[in-house]
Amino acid sequence: MLSIRTPNRRELLRIGSLGFGGLTLGRLLEAEARASSPKKFVKDRSVVMLFLHGGPPQQDTFDPKPNSQGTVGGEIQTQIPGLLFGGHFPKMAARADKMAVVHSFASGDSGHNPHVVLQAKNSFKAGVGSLYARTAGAINPKTAVPTNVLLLPEAIDPTLQLGNPSGAFTLNATMQQFAPAGSLGEENVPFSPSGGAQLLKNLTLNMPVERFEDRKLLLGQIDGLQKNLDSTGGFDGIGAIERQASDVLLKGIKKAFDLSAEDPKTLAAYDTSALLNMKDIHKGGKGFRPNFSRTTNLLGKQMLLARRLCEAGAGFVTVVDSCWDFHGDGNNPPAAIGLPILGPQADHAVAAFLDDLAARGLSEKILLVITGEMGRSPGKKGQSGVGTGHWGNLTPLVLAGGGLKMGQVVGKSDAKGGSPATERYGPEQLLATIYHTLFDLGEIRLAPGLPTALVSAMTDHKPIKELV
Repeated sequence: MLSIRTPNRRELLRIGSLGFGGLTLGRLLEAEARASSPKKFVKDRSVVMLFLHGGPPQQDTFDPKPNSQGTVGGEIQTQIPGLLFGGHFPKMAARADKMAVVHSFASGDSGHNPHVVLQAKNSFKAGVGSLYARTAGAINPKTAVPTNVLLLPEAIDPTLQLGNPSGAFTLNATMQQFAPAGSLGEENVPFSPSGGAQLLKNLTLNMPVERFEDRKLLLGQIDGLQKNLDSTGGFDGIGAIERQASDVLLKGIKKAFDLSAEDPKTLAAYDTSALLNMKDIHKGGKGFRPNFSRTTNLLGKQMLLARRLCEAGAGFVTVVDSCWDFHGDGNNPPAAIGLPILGPQADHAVAAFLDDLAARGLSEKILLVITGEMGRSPGKKGQSGVGTGHWGNLTPLVLAGGGLKMGQVVGKSDAKGGSPATERYGPEQLLATIYHTLFDLGEIRLAPGLPTALVSAMTDHKPIKELV
């Protein structure tokens, strides 16, 4: 099932069979050289950002107002006294003591613009993961795993055909929003197993729909690539050290994707496929509008792969769950239809992830960040422009682990759940919190060789003070 045209030398110098952006053998060799003298300012921590793309309604997720007409699914008491979650998140509510819920976070933008949160107006116009890769290195020097990874549903099943959503939610638009490296250069573009980045276009992984647990096919395809290159002389004309580096790179990928060592109980715990039927949604019908066509039941599998990548040396992993756009118009379902579908899946996937981290002793080493590009207008659902509109004045934000202070609510929203009633935090403070988790910022200020603008992007703003 592997279609290969023998790469030429230029293509091999951009080695990477699964979509590495501009990761070159030169970058790999640099990483190998760094292994003997690691950067002291890089902490042994990772961040997984679960991005609920579309604008999750704060009043229906993590900041419901009791007896509010704007709530879908009711409320449920969490493990934190006085903190309510939406009724579709009982598993997260039972684990809220392991979380910090920010009720005064606002993206400040009321459009489908994830880059507003991911970039926080840095001068490079690069996502937070790309800034991490530029600072820590594009690949892990010990494991040859990319340090900046983007996981879309296509990373789990590359054969997915997810309909025809409008411009903001197409695969191309999603890649443009979540994978920009800006002026940092394409070598810092996220590794994307969905195939969206520009690497070895001649290599096509035609994966049939298989169970997520069966990664032997993928591993066999990578082995097939290596054997094909050997037999056809595809490596002719490049140096032995480059050949060795490519072998290391492929081995790093294989180790991260090989699930054969996973406990079947762990695989089952993450599985969200039984929570919704993609075929029913994708065939359309009443309530299932075009923009819901990127809905999948693969989020649990995305989160499991995120954990594996962090264990293998990735520093920043972005997991995108689309279709949280509940206008109830011609393109999008109402919250009453969309939230009961997406909410339980996110609830299950996050609970499985947190339980897994705790069982593996990784809760302090991996920070989970859950947010979206905006929230929703407060008020009664169904009224024109109320309860369903784009809203940048308040945005859901939940964090868990990473050595931060958990078991608390940060800030308050007003009585309607539409604006912060205490100190407002924005993308700048969120990303500063992430940088605090990943780096020793005092050491970064003193580190030679880092561009001044790069240091400024990570140190000019203060983290959310209640968390650090």
